[in-house]
Amino acid sequence: MQKVLLLGATSQISKYLIPDLLEQTDVALTLFARHATTRLATYQANPRVTLVDGDWNDESQLQAVIRGHDLVYLATGHFKTANENVVNAMHATGVTRLVVAGGLGIYDEVVGKFGQWNASMMGDYTQFKEAAAVIDQSRLDYTFMRMSWLYDDKTHLDYELIPKGMPFKDAQVTRQAVAQLVTDIVKNPELAKGENVGVGEPNTEFDRPSFY
Repeated sequence: MQKVLLLGATSQISKYLIPDLLEQTDVALTLFARHATTRLATYQANPRVTLVDGDWNDESQLQAVIRGHDLVYLATGHFKTANENVVNAMHATGVTRLVVAGGLGIYDEVVGKFGQWNASMMGDYTQFKEAAAVIDQSRLDYTFMRMSWLYDDKTHLDYELIPKGMPFKDAQVTRQAVAQLVTDIVKNPELAKGENVGVGEPNTEFDRPSFY
């Protein structure tokens, strides 16, 4: 049985990803978060789920929980030190497959009026760029997801992947669609392996997200 670890299992995307993985796959899930045993208690009785309380800023905790897993999902890739801790722990334990949730704009790839709006909303990208570079240079089998602006809508599960270096025009994508993408990667670990990809909703080339 494939073993999947969610770091940051109480995140907004994780709340859709956990049921997707339980319903669409037969993986064994480890859910790691601050106060996971209380905040995710609804999964306590599920024989395929293990809850672990922890802090991903503690590398020794990361090594202990990462060891033996086939794939690690990191709920946010915005923090350089946290990314370094995860990468170091994965190298130490020999786990190589990593999926990271990150944001758009770190390569100045967002174009047109949407790009101008996005830049005005995001401000200084320096921290995000430095954090993403840790993953890009990690030598792991990673997928870094540069997600467009997120919203909730269970009726919109479509997503498209925009390769690094290509213009990013999609103004939005649902959290449910991102959860489906991660589930698809778990089903097929070769999907977007070793790639840094934009993730957007098809046919949303707007000047700004529709919910702004």
